Amino acid sequence: MHLFLSITDIDRDLTLALNGSESIFWNNLMTIFTNTFSWSLLIVMLLYIFFRNNSPKDAIIILLTIAMLVFVMDRFCSGFVKPTVARWRPSCDPDIMYLVDVVNNYRSHKYGFFSGHASNTMCVAMFLSWLFRYRKLSILLFVWSSIASYTRIYLGVHYVGDILVGTAAGLLVGYLFYRLYFYLFKRNQQTYRDSEQYTITGYLKNDLDLFICVIIFNYLLLIIISLFLGIR
Repeated sequence: MHLFLSITDIDRDLTLALNGSESIFWNNLMTIFTNTFSWSLLIVMLLYIFFRNNSPKDAIIILLTIAMLVFVMDRFCSGFVKPTVARWRPSCDPDIMYLVDVVNNYRSHKYGFFSGHASNTMCVAMFLSWLFRYRKLSILLFVWSSIASYTRIYLGVHYVGDILVGTAAGLLVGYLFYRLYFYLFKRNQQTYRDSEQYTITGYLKNDLDLFICVIIFNYLLLIIISLFLGIR
């Protein structure tokens, strides 16, 4: 019991230390980063990569697999774990809610364990990393997920523990879905190509490098938008 209380105290103190700031720029940036709509350009780029590097049938199978992956992860998190565990979000926790730096009065729903942002983005990052097998892009995808996860701490709607558990769940489910996808659809197909232009799973490296550029461009665009909002 004492150990549980100690872990809870550490989680609370670390969350408060990482939560919020007095900067309008950072408030704007984290609010934008946490919004799924701000990553629409990346979704469009993924569609381009899937259909350019696969047959239409295989591309649709990949899209359906990712959609099912996110649906299962989200329903398990929000539909089962959150109402079952019923752990308050920092912004709604009666013990610390007035200590939390709440941005634009955004408190979200009352229960927050574990983080859907962390689990959903991490499961997608894990699945795509195995699908593409391109180290530079894999690193950037995990960075993207980590930043999206941190925004939830900054905004005061998740404890650090919520993020860590959500990250672990996302990594596990993302890997399991890739293995299921590979077992059902890819194990009997030739995925190696002789040319150095392709990854081991048959994706053009130039296309994946373009995707990396699009991710970086998207970040720069969101930063510029945040700066503009800060000086209005």
